[in-house]
Amino acid sequence: MMEYLLYSTTMTASEKSILHELLSLAEGSIDGFRVAAQRPPFVDDPERPENPPEPGAGFSDLAELGEAVRACVSCPLAEGRLNAVPGEGPADGRRAPVMVIGEGPGADEDATGRPFVGRAGQLLDKMLSAIGLSRAENCYIANIVKCRPPENREPAPEEAAACRRFLEAQIALVRPRAILALGRTAAQNLLGTSEGINRLRGSWRDYRGIPVLPTYHPSALLRDEALKRPAWEDLKEFRARLDELLDGQ
Repeated sequence: MMEYLLYSTTMTASEKSILHELLSLAEGSIDGFRVAAQRPPFVDDPERPENPPEPGAGFSDLAELGEAVRACVSCPLAEGRLNAVPGEGPADGRRAPVMVIGEGPGADEDATGRPFVGRAGQLLDKMLSAIGLSRAENCYIANIVKCRPPENREPAPEEAAACRRFLEAQIALVRPRAILALGRTAAQNLLGTSEGINRLRGSWRDYRGIPVLPTYHPSALLRDEALKRPAWEDLKEFRARLDELLDGQ
């Protein structure tokens, strides 16, 4: 515990020495006796910038990030793509209060370079519209990976890792008030969990201080209509929480 306090904050060598002495006295009073301990050498910590860069600070805007995505060859998915699919939302410069994050592009998305434009995307647009959201007005849509996995398979861990910097940059640039995670793959990769979607859905989680609500992927709703009812409940819950967040601005 002492080492954590001494090395987890920005301090001068003198401040560390004083804190070490105080903590040593406190430990001695708790234990009932004190054993003389050699004082470790301390040095001043380097000064931290007043405004440390956000994870997306390497890109000036979403347009620049999109160009980097289209030029990326960091993993084998780039070899088989027709188009990389960076993301889509309101006009550049307008921050969206919502981000929707899916798994990865499919055939239609690979052909057009746009996210969620196939059958699942059309259903997603209807779902968002039902709670007053739109990719044209107030919602930015992205995926865990930006290139289509062969046969629409689940992205491999190394493929998701290669795209992680782009996703983190998108979130940092958009600065959403809330995130809707579509499906198990998106939720697990974003949240760093191994829980299944049935346990994750409808339960608010956190990504770096941003509320995240996992729900079913639209493609799952197309396969199983019984999932539409719980998905609708998730959407209503998402809208209610978003309204609270926006009212608190």
